[in-house]
Amino acid sequence: MKIVVLDGYTENPGDLSWAGLEALGELTVYERTAYAEDPIIAQRIGDAEIVVTNKTPVSKATLDACPNVKLIAMLATGYNVVDYVCAASKGIPVVNVPTYGTASVSQFSIALLLEVCHHIGHHSQTVHEGRWATHKDWCYWDYPLIELEGKTIGIIGFGRIGQAEGRIAKAMGMKVLAYDVFPSDSGREIAQYVDLDTLLAKSDVVTLHCNLTPENTGLICRENIAKMKDGAILINNARGQLIVEQDVADALNSGKLAAAGLDVVYTEPIRADNPLLQAKNCIITPHISWAPLESRQRIMDCTVENIKAFLAGAPVNVVNIK
Repeated sequence: MKIVVLDGYTENPGDLSWAGLEALGELTVYERTAYAEDPIIAQRIGDAEIVVTNKTPVSKATLDACPNVKLIAMLATGYNVVDYVCAASKGIPVVNVPTYGTASVSQFSIALLLEVCHHIGHHSQTVHEGRWATHKDWCYWDYPLIELEGKTIGIIGFGRIGQAEGRIAKAMGMKVLAYDVFPSDSGREIAQYVDLDTLLAKSDVVTLHCNLTPENTGLICRENIAKMKDGAILINNARGQLIVEQDVADALNSGKLAAAGLDVVYTEPIRADNPLLQAKNCIITPHISWAPLESRQRIMDCTVENIKAFLAGAPVNVVNIK
């Protein structure tokens, strides 16, 4: 079979191996193709039977132009870049990588929180610039430093990643509240489940780990921010569309929110006119929660196994065909 990887660079910038895929067929890897609809996508797929993609879209028009496609394999958990309904109508399974980043994403969420609390990067930079060596006092700090023990963290979306973050927060002495549409026994061992309004009202820190749905798009908006504690901290490394960016920027600038730590934004790469870029006390990183080597190796391994299973006639991790 011919296998084409449309946008392999972010998954494998050179520190992993494509050998597992090479063993399964005639492999062509493109570092980047397009992140919006473009005729080049169909051109690069050509007569390939297996398409591997991360963020390059695979639309109905592309599928119509590429009748040889038999499988679409995501180098990710999310599959919204693929017209999976059209793929299903053509009998094309779309397979994803359902679990790979639990440890890395939960760790990164806590890292964002700790950076908000201590601004370690900023203070390290000032030391390297010579400020400490010439300072009249034996220490200094440019931001309020925050101790987390005894404070309440509210986690919206309490699946694998949310629960992993909850365990870390609990180990740091925080009280853990959770909101999820599907409460679980494993979650109850870590957190107290509450309704959304209670979580917003009682949490010193609100973090997001829910899937993006039409119902929760724009969840963190002016109305819900008003329900939060004055001076609360917001952490989001789930999906940028979960927040209304102008409303969050306004809350940061007014002091309603003390700070935000964000690894995702509504449009990625971030637009130069994004209001969060000018907001007070807003830390933004370029969607890298998922990107440690160990996490990306799990993506690679699962993708190879997904394709092997398909070739064996027993596809797994199929998201569009029952």
